[in-house]
Amino acid sequence: MVERARLRLVFCGTPQFAVPTLEALVAAGHEIALVVTQPDRPVGRKQVLTAPPVKERALAAGLAVTQPEKIKNNLEFRAELERIQPDAIVVVAYGRIIPRWMLDLPRLGCINLHGSLLPKYRGAAPIQWAVANGDPVTGNTTMLLEEGLDTGPMLLQEQLEIAPEWTAVDVFERLAAGGAPLVVRTLDGLADGTLKPEAQEHGQATLARILTREDGRMEFGSRTATELWHRWRGFQPWPGAFALLDGKKLAVARMRMADFTGAGEPGELKVTGGRLLVACAGGSWLELTEVQPEGKKAMPAQEFLRGNALKAGARLA
Repeated sequence: MVERARLRLVFCGTPQFAVPTLEALVAAGHEIALVVTQPDRPVGRKQVLTAPPVKERALAAGLAVTQPEKIKNNLEFRAELERIQPDAIVVVAYGRIIPRWMLDLPRLGCINLHGSLLPKYRGAAPIQWAVANGDPVTGNTTMLLEEGLDTGPMLLQEQLEIAPEWTAVDVFERLAAGGAPLVVRTLDGLADGTLKPEAQEHGQATLARILTREDGRMEFGSRTATELWHRWRGFQPWPGAFALLDGKKLAVARMRMADFTGAGEPGELKVTGGRLLVACAGGSWLELTEVQPEGKKAMPAQEFLRGNALKAGARLA
């Protein structure tokens, strides 16, 4: 067995998705000279100042951590990285655009783990949109970063089949776990010269734009039950799925496809056999199994129906 080259690395990452890769690089014997992550942020209703998952894991491993608010024109941060002279900078869900001076610094380049099969789904939310669009397959790509948005040459790819019941949360976990060894293999290949970058076919790229709250709005008149089901799966845990009932928000915590064939106008609610159904485009139906009325906790549909007598012709908008 050929001995792995021990590389001097700077690791840039912030959320839980990046943690397995950081752990894998440590386990592979690489020197993590510095971990770069975003500043602590207020979280939750009480706005408790919370450290990013990458920071917590790095400190537990005894690694040096820095949390610059800005990096492009940060002379102190630049001097620190120039002093380190890393062989490579590994970037996994860092949440900041890597400036030109950082791209040019390491001899092996800035290596990024991206949660899609590039060139498909460039942008901020590739995993969510793959699930929301009902794709049967997604995967990870490692690539060399350049100044364009996810436009750099590809290094390695690995596919993942998306099970029909998986949400974006499930896919995130699996891609995070699978991406970690992929990054290690990528560094091995770059270090020994066996891995050659491959240009993307830019004409096949699609933008996986950042999600907004409005993406969770259920549009029953224009989307079928299947389409709404996929969007609910993709938009977990946020923005989820919601509609308005009598002018108040009704979030749908859980749903499933309904084998109901009755007639109904899009958005019309129907209670049959204790089940809460809603009509969607194309004569299709969804069963809402758990809902959350505005200002209340999520509850099973049966509990909701006991406390809310629906009027004839009640509709979600």
